[in-house]
Amino acid sequence: MIRLKSEEEIGLLKENALMVSKTLAEVGRHIEPGITTKELDVIAEKYIRSLGAVPGFLGYDGFPATLCLSVNDVVVHGFPSAYKLKEGDIVSVDCGTVYGGFYGDSAYTFPVGKVDARTQQLLDATRQSLEKGIEQAVAGNRTGDIGEAVQSYCEALGFSVVREMVGHGIGRDMHESPEVPNYGRRGHGVKLHEGMVICIEPMINAGRKEVYLDENGWAVHTADGAKSAHFEKTVVVRHGKAEVLTTFEFIEKDKR
Repeated sequence: MIRLKSEEEIGLLKENALMVSKTLAEVGRHIEPGITTKELDVIAEKYIRSLGAVPGFLGYDGFPATLCLSVNDVVVHGFPSAYKLKEGDIVSVDCGTVYGGFYGDSAYTFPVGKVDARTQQLLDATRQSLEKGIEQAVAGNRTGDIGEAVQSYCEALGFSVVREMVGHGIGRDMHESPEVPNYGRRGHGVKLHEGMVICIEPMINAGRKEVYLDENGWAVHTADGAKSAHFEKTVVVRHGKAEVLTTFEFIEKDKR
């Protein structure tokens, strides 16, 4: 069942989105060669709790950490570990909060130091495809319009779209209906209505689209070992133009 949100509920979702946005920026300030992904996870948990929220991922379906930290060929759901980030790596930081009975959820893929040109193109394409998808998140459209916008943009640049993992509705639960694939056909899928709140999250591979599940039961890897990027924002479906609850401004202000 798809739950349309009241303006009061959207206000609480916006507060969570802001907390997640700030947490991603706080984590980003510490991303450099030599830091471990476990250290980043500790930073995030402390910061989220300092805001008066609770980590949304910690313990969710048994997930053991505050952040999903996915390095290079890990698409999503990577575990924090003793791995030290290296120059040229990329790391997807996926973060969630719980505050006021609602969830926040957003992701950003950071370069570690300087990355090669093709990796930077992957990051830029994935980031831009998210914006293309958001443009389609308006009342009267369908989830296929979002997916087609993401897919057509990335595939035209020689990248591939993961099929197994999708975006989703969000509210009192982390994952609500509808599913929001990053591929599809215009005019197909679930119809979008004013007041739906969804997470759009392109997961784009530099190589083939095929993936496999790690033996830990969580981390999803590219089948060919190529790098993968992941960006996610929470948006409200509105008439004419989506309302974006997440912001990357805190992150990108620090990068300037």
